[in-house]
Amino acid sequence: MFTNNTDLDKRVKRTKNALESALLSLMENTNFKDITITDIVKKADYNRGTFYKHYKYKEDLLDEILEEVIVDLVKSYKEPYSHSKTLDIRNLNSSAIKIFDHVWAHQNLYKLVIKANALPGFQQRITGELKALLIEDVLDARLDSAVNYHIFASYQSYAILGMIIEWVDGNFKYSASYMAEQLVEILKMKPYHEN
Repeated sequence: MFTNNTDLDKRVKRTKNALESALLSLMENTNFKDITITDIVKKADYNRGTFYKHYKYKEDLLDEILEEVIVDLVKSYKEPYSHSKTLDIRNLNSSAIKIFDHVWAHQNLYKLVIKANALPGFQQRITGELKALLIEDVLDARLDSAVNYHIFASYQSYAILGMIIEWVDGNFKYSASYMAEQLVEILKMKPYHEN
């Protein structure tokens, strides 16, 4: 029987997705250190041999999940200015903001990170990635010379994380598009000293 690479890639992707979903589901009620590979494969309805075809340790699976989320976070952050070098906030449209779509797509992980504190240090990794992206943007933008761009980038990254935390803590009460609209409105607000 002939199997093409596309079918094989789909099968590998389906298997990895099942293992990832199983691990995240288990982590809702169990500490990661207490989860076994047997638990993961049983939940995913696979066998240990299948797991070992793709990963050596459960930590490898978790690392892959986190890396995929970070890559998608960066991509979603950059989406509003993917076709230009800089972001013009005055002309920013909420439909261009994709970071909340990203959080929605990975909501199980974000719930674990924010509500269950199951992945200590991952919030800092998120803000670190956002801060690095913001520093890139700030270097291209004109900031008041009295403003330290590292402090500005920290301020902005924690503000975005704060919105994400509020959204997750509220059990995703608002839609991703509403959250994007709110971010655009916040970014367009005039500074406090202006009327």
